[in-house]
Amino acid sequence: MARAEKRFVCDACGAARPRWAGRCDACGAWNSIVEEVSRAAPPRGLGTAKGRRIEFLPLDGPGAVLARRECGIGEIDRVVGGGFVPGSSVLLAGDPGIGKSTLLLQAASALAVRGTRVAYVSGEEGIEQIRMRAARTGLAGAPVGLAAAIDVRDILTTLEDDAPPDMVVVDSIQTMYLDTLDSAPGTVAQVRGAAQELIRLAKRTGTVLVLVGHVTKEGQIAGPRVLEHMVDCVLYFEGERGHQFRIVRAIKNRFGPTDEIGVFEMTDRGLVEIPNPSSLFVDPERGPVPGAAVFAGVEGSRPVLVEIQALVAPGPAGSPRRTVVGWDAGRLAMVLAVLEARAGLRLSVCDVYLNVAGGLRITEPAADLAVAAALASSAAGRALDQGAVIFGEIGLAGEVRPVSQGGARLKEAAKLGFSHALAPVPDTARGEAEGPGIAVTRLTHVRDLVALFPASLETP
Repeated sequence: MARAEKRFVCDACGAARPRWAGRCDACGAWNSIVEEVSRAAPPRGLGTAKGRRIEFLPLDGPGAVLARRECGIGEIDRVVGGGFVPGSSVLLAGDPGIGKSTLLLQAASALAVRGTRVAYVSGEEGIEQIRMRAARTGLAGAPVGLAAAIDVRDILTTLEDDAPPDMVVVDSIQTMYLDTLDSAPGTVAQVRGAAQELIRLAKRTGTVLVLVGHVTKEGQIAGPRVLEHMVDCVLYFEGERGHQFRIVRAIKNRFGPTDEIGVFEMTDRGLVEIPNPSSLFVDPERGPVPGAAVFAGVEGSRPVLVEIQALVAPGPAGSPRRTVVGWDAGRLAMVLAVLEARAGLRLSVCDVYLNVAGGLRITEPAADLAVAAALASSAAGRALDQGAVIFGEIGLAGEVRPVSQGGARLKEAAKLGFSHALAPVPDTARGEAEGPGIAVTRLTHVRDLVALFPASLETP
């Protein structure tokens, strides 16, 4: 019989090594390697014993339709794909203090009021702390079962002995302890093992399992990377501490679209959903300002208008500064290079500051044209038309490439009162529709954008 062996595992990335070291070779994290006792290795061969024969079924066979459980909070139902699927597992991760426990307590209370049996298990807070939060947010009357426990065996026994609840919230998975493993709570083995046992219970009983996960200082979910592969849905709770807006973003969803977002506002009564986030990220009452451009973006299935702000200022010779908030710094460097090489804008000697207003983070390349317009507007000292929205992808040759869902972007802009748009020529193969009530100026090259500004911007 093979004996158990000791190994050392990185808490940050899950990489294993035969001996301890101060720095992980895989991810570069310091003081993250802990000792772990591995289980006895299985035999090399299966021998002559045969396993149970499995049955393969056709794709078009009859199957039960899973009825989703809607909590009634529209932004939460949207981001999980229309409601929670019975038997699914959801992982919600975010920075400390951003409001993960408050959001889940509100969702659990909303489900409980609608007749769903909900159990809330906390490994970080006591019962009285949860009751104080419920009283502060006006949720004290919701029929939610509370428990403070960290032993996974006790949790499983309790949930299996009684009638299994329809939904279980575990806050957080890093505090859970599995007594079959010789390691402390929060280690790679404990997080992986506890999550596996809880997910197995959810699949067997049809209970919706919601796990709260901590994140590292780099913004990654703490614990093994395999945790994200084990669950059905991964949600990130984003937001700047100085901003009252919070965004729930679906990174992975086996039962709905990814990159879907839900927008909330943090108040003294908890998190309040924002059904029309475009009204938050655009200030229609402010006058035209040089360096500001309104981008018509798409987050998941929802078009969102957001203001992109740029500031171009003279910088010290030889070392211009590039500061970006809410966008990719590498993408900004590419747009600056294209503007200088293809359109004649001399920005390499200037400091450039770029900000996405409202704390939203943009990842789609359709924001290239809006960023270029904000940069050109700031460098010229001339404001863009206040009623204009911009979107389009920029190639390295300077061409403006079409993007998806152009019609939806234009319709959202027209709904909010915008009258003009700067956009690429639509891709006729995709059958993109025009937005009603809005005039569109089609751009094919970044030179067309630069032509809207004084010629003094061009390099002599």
